[in-house]
Amino acid sequence: MQKRQLGNSGLEVSALGLGCMGLSHGYGPPVVEKDGIALIRRAFDLGVTFFDTAEVYGPFTNEDLVGAALEPFRDQVVIATKFGFTFGDDGKQQILNSKPDHLRKVVDACLKRLRTDRIDLFYQHRVDPDVPIEDVAGTVKDLIAAGKVKHFGLSEAGVHTIRRAHAVQPVTALQSEYSMWWREPEKEVLPTLEELGIGFVPFSPLGKGFLTGAISAETQFASDDFRNIVPRFTTEARKANQALVDELGRIAGDKGVTSAQVALAWLLARKPWIVPIPGTTKLHRLEENIGAASVELTEGDLTRIEEALSTITVQGDRYPADLKARAGR
Repeated sequence: MQKRQLGNSGLEVSALGLGCMGLSHGYGPPVVEKDGIALIRRAFDLGVTFFDTAEVYGPFTNEDLVGAALEPFRDQVVIATKFGFTFGDDGKQQILNSKPDHLRKVVDACLKRLRTDRIDLFYQHRVDPDVPIEDVAGTVKDLIAAGKVKHFGLSEAGVHTIRRAHAVQPVTALQSEYSMWWREPEKEVLPTLEELGIGFVPFSPLGKGFLTGAISAETQFASDDFRNIVPRFTTEARKANQALVDELGRIAGDKGVTSAQVALAWLLARKPWIVPIPGTTKLHRLEENIGAASVELTEGDLTRIEEALSTITVQGDRYPADLKARAGR
């Protein structure tokens, strides 16, 4: 697979990474450990060198899984994880916490779970309004000096926060949602990243599965599937948003590829410093997604896609209100 650099940082990764969250968290029951390990290692065999996890996924179990899977070839891959939460008495309630003393403890716990002596890319998972971003960036700067972290990242941060953090410790990458059905980053975020030389890592590049065409208004999700509380995944919203999937399917059919591959290739074509991280629990979907790195979209293809997207208004918020409030700070 081709490689890309995340902005001006010099951090080189595969053009497509693997978002590992869904193996342990968010989309129904976690996979059996041996199956998760097999999928991660298959991704490596297919050229993926960029793997994304977080302490909150599980919590903690996803980092354990990723660490076990990647240990045999640790020096050949880039591991990204995220900090910024403590958890309630039930072990699941997520409480924002990016205090420096907490962060110093978290990094050691992450290193242990990931079976490594350094974290290649350490993201603040969500901006903590109670902790100045300068304090967060300064703490990560200290961790970089100590050799525990190589690069600093932010997730779902707004442009003002990005600039403030970058002034203290250069930000290597921003990870935020971006896809054909969530283009908000194009307004302010992408121009800011380009100006500052920061890479962009889109999560949910397939619209949490919707852009693949495998989800319809009749689809039933597992009881613990995150999409059950997402307004964009109500039955009514899925019916309204089917037009986008239908048009994407027609474009893909004309090219002899899949809808997922077109959606990922479209992101890759946006900027050379964009690295999507699609996730899956299925080997055949993994192979399909990785195939997108070889899909060439012509200027005519891109024009057709843009014209199609301009006629469709996606229905439904991407987050419920409480989670929406944490994004874009």
